[in-house]
Amino acid sequence: MSELILKQLPAIEAVPAVQWNALVGDDHPFLRHEFLHALEASGAASRSTGWLPRHLTLWRGESLVGAMPYYHKFHSYGEYVFDWAWADAWERAGGRYYPKGLTAIPFSPVPGPRLALASGEDPLAARNALAAAWEGTALSSWHLLYAEGGEIDAWLAVRPELLVRHGVQFQWRDQGYGDFDGFLAALTSKRRKSIRRERRRVAEQGLTLHRLESEEIGERELEHFFRCYEITYLERGRHGYLNLDFFRRLRRAMPEALVLIQARLDGQPVAAALCLQGRRTLYGRYWGSEVLADCLHFEACYYQGIEHCLARGLSCFDPGTQGEHKLTRGFAPRRLRSLHHLADPGLRAAVARFCDEEHGHVEAYCRAAERALPFRI
Repeated sequence: MSELILKQLPAIEAVPAVQWNALVGDDHPFLRHEFLHALEASGAASRSTGWLPRHLTLWRGESLVGAMPYYHKFHSYGEYVFDWAWADAWERAGGRYYPKGLTAIPFSPVPGPRLALASGEDPLAARNALAAAWEGTALSSWHLLYAEGGEIDAWLAVRPELLVRHGVQFQWRDQGYGDFDGFLAALTSKRRKSIRRERRRVAEQGLTLHRLESEEIGERELEHFFRCYEITYLERGRHGYLNLDFFRRLRRAMPEALVLIQARLDGQPVAAALCLQGRRTLYGRYWGSEVLADCLHFEACYYQGIEHCLARGLSCFDPGTQGEHKLTRGFAPRRLRSLHHLADPGLRAAVARFCDEEHGHVEAYCRAAERALPFRI
């Protein structure tokens, strides 16, 4: 067997899509070559936006046997595991926090695989080789975000000194409900009535909801969605992280992964939510509205997604980060972990204390959230 060689790539297009996708599979759309290429080719993830691609690949001869997205980051925007306070403390002490190393999917707080390995490759040897990309370099740190639990454990077996940070998201899972009425039947009477009232309220305002998939999403539908997406950010005084070119590239390259939920008033689109789907999971990511309408966000971003999962046999709906309002609509807390390598011993010790204390708060929050779930006992 030939030697295992580590190569850092300056762009995802430096490796053929067929080789990358052969490793990562099609279960998780955010790790696919097409998604990462759309981010880079559109300029959304680039040196000018603070995301310098340095993707890590492992090779045996001409064969790609390992792949992991990796960036040099010059800020902490678009990550959703916030380390701004760590950076501020280190720079106040005279250190330089940026650039840092980051393994994550840009602008996508989506739990999933981060390292793809070919069958027969030694995971221990692979991770030891990959760690050379940030250990002993001038980078202040390396961060692994939203990786799956088994991958977190595998890294800790190789590098037990990595710091673990705990977090939480809310996800819906099908428990054999059959349809939306079956889902409602599993809820308490109070929550069941509340959700039905919210859905009626949307209809009473003259709004209708439509789910478009794949080739049903045309240029006009995409452009309208993007206007709505931009409105969400402009309300906060800035533009979105992603541009229209990114979404156009997604529609061309991986249309089968797209689900557009469109709200219409008098036959005209007025709001939209764009989701991505894998084999088992629907991911609710991008939303915006041109109108103010009671309960429309809940309908477009939650209830339509649940209905889609039940109709298509998807077992999980990940609607995005934050929001206790998801809890009362059947989205249960899911514990997450991230890993952090900090080169300086003093900074590492301070962050370790912070992570330990934060873990206690996260656990208390999760237990309280689990008690507040609206399902009948």
